[in-house]
Amino acid sequence: MLNSRQLTLRKSLNYSIRLLFWLPVIYFSLLLVRNTIPYFSFSQNFSFIEERILLFGKPIYKISFYTHIFAGMICISAALIQFSSYILKKRKMIHVISGKIYVMVVLMIGAPTGFYMAFFAKGSYWERSLFMCMAIYWFYSTAKGFQTILKKNVIAHKIWMIRSYCMAMTAVTFRIFHLVFYYMNWDHMKNYELSLWISVLGNILIAEVIIWNGNRAYMKKFLKRDSWSQFLKFQFVKSK
Repeated sequence: MLNSRQLTLRKSLNYSIRLLFWLPVIYFSLLLVRNTIPYFSFSQNFSFIEERILLFGKPIYKISFYTHIFAGMICISAALIQFSSYILKKRKMIHVISGKIYVMVVLMIGAPTGFYMAFFAKGSYWERSLFMCMAIYWFYSTAKGFQTILKKNVIAHKIWMIRSYCMAMTAVTFRIFHLVFYYMNWDHMKNYELSLWISVLGNILIAEVIIWNGNRAYMKKFLKRDSWSQFLKFQFVKSK
């Protein structure tokens, strides 16, 4: 048993870790939103647009681009308050409304436009395939998160929404890695490709670590019983 001093120390440590995690997340998320707003001047004087000027001549691509970045702004902004325990306990309606907005925007705009734009993404076949997989996984994890909360399965809902949010955050982590490698004087294409793969796979890994850490008691209980069969039951059957 832990004494009161040890419990206080552990709580302080957990709070500090959460603070160190969330402060950069909030800062870079808001920075991304701020840097996205100028695109809605509809000027073509942006490197992203200049590199794809022929594609922007096609109305469907142009519409997809602007709706996609608008969806990204909404999703990242809405998701920031979804994991606040204070809002969940004291202002539950804010959590519900922002969650519904997030789900609707991802399923109807963000993921579909992202999938379409993946066919024209910069890089090789592998990078385009990765973008397609991201869009599919973002759609699937968000749909599962919504489906499970309708069935009152709060644990599975939280798990799937963590995975969904980490997919949304690849837009943020990609830019962080891209900036770091830029100052390391990396070749532009190598920088782009590596930043993309690290941000996607890294975010998936972070999501699973957060899920494991937050559900350690459940995981250990299942693993002690019937090993992998119970673990798989928790991961898949429980979330249906």
